[in-house]
Amino acid sequence: MSGTRTTTYLELSQEGGGAHKFYEVTVDATTVTVRYGRIGAAGQTQTSTFPSVERARAAAAKKVGEKVRKGYAPAVPGGRAARPVTRRQVASAPSTARAVAPVLWRFRTGAPAFGIHVDEDRCWVGNQDGDVYTLGHDGEVLARYRLPDGVKCLVADDFWIYAGCDDGTVYDLSAKLPFAAYQIASDVDIFWLDIHEGVLNVADRDGGLTVIDHEDEYQWSRKSRGGHAWMVRRDARAVYHGHSAGVTAYAQDGGGELWHTRTTGAVLFGWQEDHAVYAGTNRTVVQRLAKADGAIEATYACDSAVYSCATAPGGRYVFAGDSSSSVYCFAADGTRLWKLGTGSGSALSMQYLDEKLYMVTTDGSLVCVDASEAAIAAAQSGTVPTPLDIKSAAALPTYAPATTVQSVSAVPAGGIVVECVQQGGRLRVHVVSDGYDPTWNVQFPRAVRLPGARYVVEELSPASGGFYRVRGEIKRVL
Repeated sequence: MSGTRTTTYLELSQEGGGAHKFYEVTVDATTVTVRYGRIGAAGQTQTSTFPSVERARAAAAKKVGEKVRKGYAPAVPGGRAARPVTRRQVASAPSTARAVAPVLWRFRTGAPAFGIHVDEDRCWVGNQDGDVYTLGHDGEVLARYRLPDGVKCLVADDFWIYAGCDDGTVYDLSAKLPFAAYQIASDVDIFWLDIHEGVLNVADRDGGLTVIDHEDEYQWSRKSRGGHAWMVRRDARAVYHGHSAGVTAYAQDGGGELWHTRTTGAVLFGWQEDHAVYAGTNRTVVQRLAKADGAIEATYACDSAVYSCATAPGGRYVFAGDSSSSVYCFAADGTRLWKLGTGSGSALSMQYLDEKLYMVTTDGSLVCVDASEAAIAAAQSGTVPTPLDIKSAAALPTYAPATTVQSVSAVPAGGIVVECVQQGGRLRVHVVSDGYDPTWNVQFPRAVRLPGARYVVEELSPASGGFYRVRGEIKRVL
């Protein structure tokens, strides 16, 4: 049928440049094609077919109306510049170690990977293509999340797991379907993220630090003495910001500078324990800084630039990955205990748990190393296990970000009811069920908030900032 093809193109343009997304709906006879994503990127495409032209047009109009109500507006493609995105360009030379680490298993994600999180239940890895996989500790691939853009990092905040992506969105992966939890201003070229008690901290290319609260609202920002801020870690007292001129600590409430320490080289990665932060640098060292005053307490010398670091609990051991595909272990006082080749490129992020060291590498692999004393001793003498190469199951469940939730006609037993209300010109979510403080806000995905709507959630956890956080699935009550 001729003359039935129409296209509506929208962009989300919020005050302060808080969003940088497009949404395009094309109707061609009975087919509706939706394309969406970060401005400047190709985005994702979804196509649906309807029984008639009228039904297709009605469905398209509904989609457009939903986006307009959320702040999208008609625009001209190419009218706004693409969000600035710096993807880390790293060199990775062969290891100079004489022996190879005892790798138990390896999973290749298909693209360079920076994001890693390991907890008691599973391992998470996110790569530059926007894929996040979860695996069991034996390497079994459990699920895949398909996010709209490259994963900068994965961070945990108690129960919650978040993926910070190149589209400027931080996705909550804690439930079955991911939701957009935070949107970072379009002029911030994200390098690294950390979240503590629902508060997001963003380090960027220009050496800046931006803090956003649990309602996805700007709190404060600071410009450091240096640029290229690859490190940000936060605890209940302060934010620790690593950049090309060292590490700066800011008070978590208001951002006043607590101390600044110039490290040996530019900071490329950071880790923290209860009383210290660890800065890996391009001058071949990891340095331990006291959280109280920034004093350098120990230096861990590697042979090449340090791309990543981690510790055993309490800093008993310090691990480092360098630009020459080697991994190191040090005693707390700085004594080098061993150096081994990774067998899988240079480690861009790492984490230690239960005598195993997990690394994500320049070749896109998630690698599990047996870091027990017996396994390391055997490796140094030339005896290592044959690594198990993990394959992804063909029928692997794949989850994409959700913008809607399932509806129910009745509240299930044990469900907690919350309500979306207009408050001071903003949409807030408060608890309706008994036993909770009705004045506290609930951290809730903005994409599904509708004025007056009620939702049922499985569990609410109080946060120290005086608000609730949702655990489990969200459903709308009709």
